[in-house]
Amino acid sequence: MSARTGLGPLIAACLALLLLGSAFARPAGAQPLPPKDLRVVGGEDNWRVSDRFELRWTPVHGIIAATYRVLRADGSLAVGPIRVQDPNGSIYPVRAPAPGEYTAEVWLEDSAGANGASSSVTLRFDDVRPGMSTPAPLPAWIGRAGLPSPIRLLPPPTPHPPSGIRGYAVSVGPTSDGEPCADPLVCADSETDLRGGVEDDIHWVDELPEGTSHLSVVAVSGSGVRSETAGRAVLRVDKTNPVTRLDGAPTGWVDGPVHLVATATDHDSGMVDRGMTAVQPFTAIRVNGGVPKVAAGDAVSASVFAEGVHTVEHYARDAAGNAADGGRVNGHQNRMPAAELIRIDRTPPTVQFLPAQDPRDPERIEARIVDALSGASTTRGGIGVRPAGSGDQFEALPTVNQGGLLSARWSSDDYPLGVYEFGATGYDAAGNAAFATERIGGTSMVLANPLKVPTVLRAGFGQRRSARQRCPQRSRRHRCHRNETLRFSRRLRREVFRGGATLFGGRLGTGTTAAIGGQPVEVIERFGEGNEPLERVTTVTTDAAGRFTLRLPVGPSREIAARFRGSPTLTRSASPPVRLAVRGDVRLRVSSATAAVGGRPVVFSGIVRALRGEIPSEGKAVALQFRLPDIGWTEFRTLRSDRRGRFRHAYRFADDDSRGVRFRFRAVATAEPGWPYEPGCSRPVVVRGK
Repeated sequence: MSARTGLGPLIAACLALLLLGSAFARPAGAQPLPPKDLRVVGGEDNWRVSDRFELRWTPVHGIIAATYRVLRADGSLAVGPIRVQDPNGSIYPVRAPAPGEYTAEVWLEDSAGANGASSSVTLRFDDVRPGMSTPAPLPAWIGRAGLPSPIRLLPPPTPHPPSGIRGYAVSVGPTSDGEPCADPLVCADSETDLRGGVEDDIHWVDELPEGTSHLSVVAVSGSGVRSETAGRAVLRVDKTNPVTRLDGAPTGWVDGPVHLVATATDHDSGMVDRGMTAVQPFTAIRVNGGVPKVAAGDAVSASVFAEGVHTVEHYARDAAGNAADGGRVNGHQNRMPAAELIRIDRTPPTVQFLPAQDPRDPERIEARIVDALSGASTTRGGIGVRPAGSGDQFEALPTVNQGGLLSARWSSDDYPLGVYEFGATGYDAAGNAAFATERIGGTSMVLANPLKVPTVLRAGFGQRRSARQRCPQRSRRHRCHRNETLRFSRRLRREVFRGGATLFGGRLGTGTTAAIGGQPVEVIERFGEGNEPLERVTTVTTDAAGRFTLRLPVGPSREIAARFRGSPTLTRSASPPVRLAVRGDVRLRVSSATAAVGGRPVVFSGIVRALRGEIPSEGKAVALQFRLPDIGWTEFRTLRSDRRGRFRHAYRFADDDSRGVRFRFRAVATAEPGWPYEPGCSRPVVVRGK
């Protein structure tokens, strides 16, 4: 590096120092200049809560002291003058004697003791607390439509602090002791919600939880000092619609006016106007979207008279203004109201019998119910019958309603011959009734009895079969056919021995000679008391000739009849009862065919045969009888068997006249209460005396 190059930067630095020194220098004998760029640290336009200020200006060379004084707004001296040595471009603290606005003047003194002209700045000091601000009276409840909600704040009382009212700090919280500012003396700018001065007094609450919230507010001065005590208010929020109930609404169709009562309940703001809110609670009923009927409070009534299907809406508005009316209240779309259908039909239905009877089932009587509005009832209605022209009350027939078709069965067999008229009562779904005695087409609903083909049933006990042989001649050859016919007796009583086969049968036909085949016939056997069962019914089917037969089971005496229950086209019929008298079955034997007079006794033993349970618990009475050639049957002893029907008796021959005599003995099961058989006797046994 050359010497010229190395000395260049050094010379440049020396020239810069000389120029800088000339800037702080002033001519000899001149006064100091006023403080250049005199200012208040933090700004002179802002009000300060502290009475201490720091003043700064651009430093000047040769200044040994600075003097300041504080003047009031009227120009009077408040502080100073105060001389500060070696200020080095700043003075601290400069104090304001009291809250207010002041002017601070500063001038400089050089080493020669000369003082220059002054410069001035404004000092604003305010530590005065503003008075308490409170919310204006609030509604008792705020509803869903009331949010966002404007809260008007009342200004603090005058006089205001020197700095005036910057605005208000507001907080909303769940507790009643909340504070809008963290510091108990001042509020930061970020904590001051309203900054437009004392007139900026509307605070909007955007959203609140349902229930109770607490609002706190303080006024904030221009220096940031807050009210010592916060103003407070309670915010009650109800966002839930009231619940309405509609009483008197039927579940289906009705035949007259409907009186409705709508009642409303609300668990928060309630349905009572307590004079604390501009919102008046009401309850309303609206029919078919028309003008609603409204009543203040929690209940309203209305009536519906016209026929047809009506839509009835019911809703209410609570003390907070919540309403589910489906419209807009205070700019909010509400939920649709509760609705129910009311169905009114005041016109009776039309009832008519069908045009003709079904030839396959003439006893079925049918009538149709027609209703254009509510429709036919499917549960109510009936058909009755009475002799034509009698004027008697109709006798009700068992009736079934099948989808509006009344169907009854007239058991014509139970009625005497003659002409009968029928009446039908039908209902619609609303309960309106109509009565009819005519068929579709306008003819009267009358029927003549007998309505069905009459039948005749003959029955009795079977007799011998009659045989007939037919031998037609064909091509010089004879081929004979034997036809056997079973005949039935018309006798009303037949006696048989127990165990004997008995045939019962008969024939079913019309009033003429026509046979009725393929029909069920019931054979009814009725036994006496003490038998189980008391009645036995056996069903047999007639053959092509209308005949039927039944071999009667072994058993006690009984009455027997045949019964035909009829069919949709045939009348019922029955045969006269006949009696089957069954003799008791007794068996007797003797221990010896000879008996010595004065010797050992002869033992008679035997059994009364019967079905299980037919022998009485105390045994069956048995009479022992004897017979001589010239004397009829004579009873000489009555015994009682055991529960199985067995009996035994020892008899001693003691009369000498019995020698050489031939005796005949028999046992007789006599008639007695509870014994289901006719008197029966055993075969005789012979004993000869010697």
